[in-house]
Amino acid sequence: MANPVTTVLIRSIVNLIAIYNLIILARVISSWIIRDPSSQILRFLYAVTEPILGPIRNIMPNMGLDFSPIVAYLLLNILRRILISIL
Repeated sequence: MANPVTTVLIRSIVNLIAIYNLIILARVISSWIIRDPSSQILRFLYAVTEPILGPIRNIMPNMGLDFSPIVAYLLLNILRRILISIL
């Protein structure tokens, strides 16, 4: 059985990953709806998600559509499942 402090830390990280996945989803949906690039909401979502999505986008070949949110979602869920299995 894991140390209680470790358990709390892992659960916190798992919850943060779930929240981050929601933020990625919000970015995707808002990019379809909000057309004003100076929108504060859009700027916040881009600022928070670009550190993850940018490097993924640079690695992936250009296929006409941006699949980096899907890849990030999958990678984050793999990490989340690994952390949950530690508990």
